[in-house]
Amino acid sequence: MSDTGTDTQHTAQEDFRWRRSLAAASPWLLGVLLLIAAVLALSAGRYPVSVSKVTGIILDPLMGGDTTWTESEAMVIWMVRVPRIVLAALIGGGLALSGAALQSVFRNPLADPQILGVSSGAAFGGVFGILLAGSGWPVMAGAFIGGIGALLLIFLLVGGATHGHGGTIMLVLAGLVVGAVGSAGIALVKFVADPDNQLPAIVFWLLGSLAGVSISHIWLTAVPVLLSAMVILGLRFHLFALAVGDADAQTLGVPVRRVRLLAMVATGLIVAASVAACGIVGWVGLVVPHLVRLGFGYDYRRFFVNSALAGAAYLIVVDTLARTLVPAEIPLGALTALLGAPVFAVLLRRMRREADG
Repeated sequence: MSDTGTDTQHTAQEDFRWRRSLAAASPWLLGVLLLIAAVLALSAGRYPVSVSKVTGIILDPLMGGDTTWTESEAMVIWMVRVPRIVLAALIGGGLALSGAALQSVFRNPLADPQILGVSSGAAFGGVFGILLAGSGWPVMAGAFIGGIGALLLIFLLVGGATHGHGGTIMLVLAGLVVGAVGSAGIALVKFVADPDNQLPAIVFWLLGSLAGVSISHIWLTAVPVLLSAMVILGLRFHLFALAVGDADAQTLGVPVRRVRLLAMVATGLIVAASVAACGIVGWVGLVVPHLVRLGFGYDYRRFFVNSALAGAAYLIVVDTLARTLVPAEIPLGALTALLGAPVFAVLLRRMRREADG
């Protein structure tokens, strides 16, 4: 073997070792990134607070000591920004995890609550809950029923065609159908809603925002999201097997129908909780798992955890941009769509090249 061939093989081995080490350390790296994003988000805003003061305010209940910050700065951090950032982390991590789970269930990297119309179905259920009983648990129940119904309808429409180029087309078309049904239902609810009270509440909720977050919003979201996340993480090996194919998964002893049903219910609950808390926030479940897969690979031991951590950091950053870029806060759903749509276009183009090649 020539020296050139030896050098090339040595370089390839070093690159493999580097990527393997990076993948093994990826949960820790993403955890540090999440912590940095949270601290910077606590510092940023119309009332800026330095990072050193933010650190002192957060650690003060544990360590005590002399204070270098004012009472107003502490109230801004604890009463306004901490609840908002915690909710952003819950929703971002949950949506990214649900997107990763759906991509495994449908064996397609384009599967996402937004693309599949699940968010529209959950939004329809949520606005129907607002119409009937106002805010709170009725919105959660309606959003959950709408999200699960949308997922079931997608599964019935797509059937067994869930992979390959034809599966991609079927998923997109089925998502268009379900999304159109959800949008039509939302339009009808707006039409019959009280224009003085109910209609403004519906419109503001659908825009997507984390403004005015309280502890009750966090509890309302944390319980279903964390329970569903535990289910998905517990099924990570089974979901990895499903991504390969039903026949191979059954050979490995995976109860395919039960795993698929559990994953869909957990995903529907996460989407319902997220939509109920802040309206439609799309594209997170598509963008984040795809970026994680490109950066750190698709190892079932770390992929779903990495997706949750990256999704939490991603939505914290996007929400910080939404409230700091302009004097009037940008709707969160609009900003995630502006960032996510180009990634979706690139992914479609890449899959088309692979299909043609």
